Amino acid sequence: MVKAADRAKNPARSSVWLENRDNRAARSGGGPAGLDRERIVAASIRMLDEEGLAKLSMRKLATELNVTAMSLYWYVDTKDDIIEYAIDTCYGEIDLAEVDAAGDWRDRIKALALAYRRMLVRHPWMSPCAGQYLNIGPHAIAVGSKIHEAVRDTGLPIERQPSAMSAVFQFVYGYGTIESQFQRQAHEAGMSQDDFYGEAIKAFRDDPQFIGNLESMAELLDERASHGKVSDIWDRDFAYALEVLIAGIEVMVERGRTEATTEQ
Repeated sequence: MVKAADRAKNPARSSVWLENRDNRAARSGGGPAGLDRERIVAASIRMLDEEGLAKLSMRKLATELNVTAMSLYWYVDTKDDIIEYAIDTCYGEIDLAEVDAAGDWRDRIKALALAYRRMLVRHPWMSPCAGQYLNIGPHAIAVGSKIHEAVRDTGLPIERQPSAMSAVFQFVYGYGTIESQFQRQAHEAGMSQDDFYGEAIKAFRDDPQFIGNLESMAELLDERASHGKVSDIWDRDFAYALEVLIAGIEVMVERGRTEATTEQ
């Protein structure tokens, strides 16, 4: 496994997925206390979903599994190993067969974007992991390949494809992150999303220091307040924003064709 010291020394090449494959397979089962790696990872995801990254520890995980902390080290060397396995397991929740069946590149991008957003909302701890880990597990790579295939089929030139992927999926990352953290705040306040949103909006709309600056936004705020449940607003805004991005890709593809014809 990847030692903590190795991660600090060479973070660009430090991943549980880059270690010796035979060693990784050997340590995936047959250890003490009747454990296996899948059971450890499943328990870690439950804890991460409930308490977040900061509160995950080997000691607490061992308690959750009713084993000694030392038993866990048969399968992993560090908490980072567990988090990497957990990240990839969550990517495995995205149904790639459903993506393939969606249709053309537009529908596949929509299916991938929606599945990615839902995964981020189910697992709020996933967002802070971006950039901290290489995300090169088999499920993450499979999802990345489907994203690449969909964007490749747009007709954009290869040098523009990474930009299109960034436009769509960094938007999804940001949207899913904000949505998941809003849900977390409402939950921690002991309120529904609707009540939390209503109280938050009312708090600053009623504050004299904001009234002048909010005049131009009043119509928009009123529209959102009258639209319905917060969950419906999340879905409506996401769907339309995604349509805008896809329309933008279509425009850029057509612009590229026009420019190519002009140059001939």
